[in-house]
Amino acid sequence: MTPVYVFGFLMFSCLGQLLSAVYGEGNGYQGKCPPFFDCGFLKKIRFPFTKSEKPNCGLFAIQNCDDPWVFKEIQLQINGTWFPVINVGQPSPYIIQIRDPNLYNSLQSRNCNVLSNNYTLPFSSPFASFHIQYSVTMFRCNCTLNVKPPNPEIFNYQCAPYNIYHGNLINESRRSFEACSMVQLPAKDLPDAKDPFTFVTADISIEVSLSADCANCRKKKGNCQLDRKRKFYCVGGNKRSDLKLKLGLAIGLPIILVIGLLLLALYKRKYAPSDTQFQSRHTNADPYSNIDPESCGVYSGVPLFSYKELEEATNNFDSSRKLGGGGFGTVYYGELLDGREVAIKRLYDHNNRRVEQFINEIEILTRLRHKNLVVLHGCTSHHSHELLLVYEYIPKGTVASHLHGDLRQRGFLPWPIRMKIAIETASALAYLHASNTIHRDVKTNNILLDNDFCVKVADFGLSRLFPTNVTHVFTAPQGTPGYVDPEYNKCYQLTNKSDVYSFGVVLIELISSMQAVDMTRHKEEINLADLAIKKIQKGELNELVDPSLGFESDNEVKKMIVAVVELAFRCLQQDRELRPAMDEVLEMLKRIASGEDELEHPEEAYAHDVGISNSSLQMQSQRPAPLDSDEVGSLKNMKKSPNNVTDKWESESTTPNISS
Repeated sequence: MTPVYVFGFLMFSCLGQLLSAVYGEGNGYQGKCPPFFDCGFLKKIRFPFTKSEKPNCGLFAIQNCDDPWVFKEIQLQINGTWFPVINVGQPSPYIIQIRDPNLYNSLQSRNCNVLSNNYTLPFSSPFASFHIQYSVTMFRCNCTLNVKPPNPEIFNYQCAPYNIYHGNLINESRRSFEACSMVQLPAKDLPDAKDPFTFVTADISIEVSLSADCANCRKKKGNCQLDRKRKFYCVGGNKRSDLKLKLGLAIGLPIILVIGLLLLALYKRKYAPSDTQFQSRHTNADPYSNIDPESCGVYSGVPLFSYKELEEATNNFDSSRKLGGGGFGTVYYGELLDGREVAIKRLYDHNNRRVEQFINEIEILTRLRHKNLVVLHGCTSHHSHELLLVYEYIPKGTVASHLHGDLRQRGFLPWPIRMKIAIETASALAYLHASNTIHRDVKTNNILLDNDFCVKVADFGLSRLFPTNVTHVFTAPQGTPGYVDPEYNKCYQLTNKSDVYSFGVVLIELISSMQAVDMTRHKEEINLADLAIKKIQKGELNELVDPSLGFESDNEVKKMIVAVVELAFRCLQQDRELRPAMDEVLEMLKRIASGEDELEHPEEAYAHDVGISNSSLQMQSQRPAPLDSDEVGSLKNMKKSPNNVTDKWESESTTPNISS
């Protein structure tokens, strides 16, 4: 090594130490703290949040970060309540999502008192202020007032002795509620239902804004602290350290620049190749090294479409081409220039959460291949001002629309077709689980039917990969009311058995043709799962099964339905350990359909398991005959109509929480 390089190395080392010393002294406690900490399923947490083991590195400590089996908790005021933490967002602004246990219990019990008073954050801090990110405004009016809503977009929910009004409450509308009390409550980001208990939430997203003193302290590279008298003071940040920092930069940077230029000149004089050699070398270099991965028209293995192309395909997103809408976006029918019929999902908004769901669905679908999973044809760039996903078009709509929606009027689904739907859906889910993927939003609105009534499972925005070396992961409960695993909703523990529970609800829908959630039913039977368990345990299957399926007139159908009811009962167990795995569910459905059930008297075993008397079942002991594929085909063709036009591909609202 020549003397000039030794000199340069020493100079750089000395300057580096000088600047490091200047920065280190100016940073105070910050110099001892890493930029982030790993905190289990919360991933990387940053200031103002910190691990409880490093309280001086942040303002709000989260405990249990290093224990993967214990839920994380935070205290947002000194000696205040410990709240379970669901998610910690990125800075600007700082966002954290917590669960209020008291509010959660009140909402679960549908306590009307929850809707009577404003929800206020029960804490304050000398370091920061807090703001609920999503809230809904409602008016609580005494029933004796006989208030008349000024427009049909305002909903009325009766919670004796009050009427609760919410919806499109513009200023003119609010004048109609002058005699009422205004109530503000935390809500999911898309409150689009009539029943407040479906969108008022205890999972509260909070924006954390630093106080002026603390923000100023951070700018000076200091750390916000409280003294013994609980008064604020700044550690490490002062004018002297700022002056040292400026002097260090003013002196150090010019010297570094001069030395760098000197070394560059010496190198070029002695070692640099000619311009011709330089150009030749770079001409032969990797031609793709600086190319944007999206510039080739492909993203994560799927083709990229321009917004203009998809706008033309949907006739400028014509409302008449709308196939359905849900919590994350609207789906439109489209025709591409090459003649392909497609379904184009247009995601609501363009924020970090939507981009995460957009990318997640692409990454999930590009690594999976199964005949019963919807095919993703492409997407727009995630840099585009609109997030659009392009799927194959599935013409027969959703299973939900055939069971209890618009398409039910065209003819019900016969039992053989329903068994086919159950088996193919189970096959798709078993494949997902074998691929270490959990769907997290299994429901009849996400099960599509093609012209041959073959299943296509769709909507992977909430899906996530599942590690192979753990039994469960902690994550914020997500999904659709009526389908969410109660153990997951309560304990935040996601497993593949969460999909099994949701599939159990789907089986009951196929058997009953009832909706998973129906507010017109008795309060103890609003959730179809609760209704089904109640009817099964009382032996009242005739009140659960859709009478059009031939349960009372066809013994073979009756035996199969009873066997499927037994399977659904096992899937709906509160304890996930009692539920079968998805591959077991698939095998049991295949045996039921083929008449190869190993039990000699399945109805007796079933009756014993769930407490139903043999007399209430009134079953014969003969074996069910296998399904005839020709019979399935004839039933399928019998329901086809030559005038069949585009059926709706609808998707009811999904609960969109902050994704982990």
